[in-house]
Amino acid sequence: MSFENTIRETSARLEKSLDTLGQPVKPYLPALSRFLVVATFYEDSLRIMVQWSDQKSYLEEDRGFPIVISHTFLLLNVFAMLIFSSTLIAKKHVGTSVCVLAGVIVSQAIGYGLVFNMVFFLRNLSILGGLLLCLSESILRNKRQTSSSHLFASLPSLTETERHQYFQLAGRVLLVLLFVGFVFQGEWSLLRVLVSLVGFAACVMVVVGFRAKWSASFLVTFLCILNVIINNWWAVQHSNYKRDVTKYNFFQCLSITGGLLLLISIGPGHLSYDEQKKDY
Repeated sequence: MSFENTIRETSARLEKSLDTLGQPVKPYLPALSRFLVVATFYEDSLRIMVQWSDQKSYLEEDRGFPIVISHTFLLLNVFAMLIFSSTLIAKKHVGTSVCVLAGVIVSQAIGYGLVFNMVFFLRNLSILGGLLLCLSESILRNKRQTSSSHLFASLPSLTETERHQYFQLAGRVLLVLLFVGFVFQGEWSLLRVLVSLVGFAACVMVVVGFRAKWSASFLVTFLCILNVIINNWWAVQHSNYKRDVTKYNFFQCLSITGGLLLLISIGPGHLSYDEQKKDY
């Protein structure tokens, strides 16, 4: 037996084992995934409300926002995150919810001056990937309905099935960008090199859709361990300014974990190695 066939059979057995182990939670996985995807928006809205004065002062003093604009900016962000995160979880107006939450990501990057922060940029692209997978899952679930077509009037030539496939592909690609940021962040060591290589291989598998469920499961495990070790905000004193930053990073990683779980739930889609292989 060739090495390639050995790898293929081994990964197939692992994926089958994961499917068997995941059967009890499989019916609840999409709902859990959607909740985790928007977890960072809930946390962010709560943080803004609790730290309203500090947020307002930063926007006005450091970013030069007029008083009215700073209040309006914060209010719109809080309402948008709370309302449209909830509608996304409830599977209502998913297309609109994804568009609004993506707008929140862009507006905060501009408002807080984080456009050129590469780690922030890559992490938020990964969250956007999770949102696109939520949209793909919604289209897959309601592919016979055409109510969301008005949101994409600029793509008249694409059928709903094609949109689902392209959103799934874009979601897979964007999701793994978090790990690209991890590779370039921090000091290098032998362990870091080994972890980066293994993580990079799993990311490539997710992007091309080769044993995507298995590789996404590996990345979920890897990200959960990494998140608990690095972003353990509960161990940071309340008076330490790093607590909020660490907590923010924790919930962002949690949202990306939700996107990966959704990928496990709905699969990589037709534009993937696994699905294309079935056609031949």
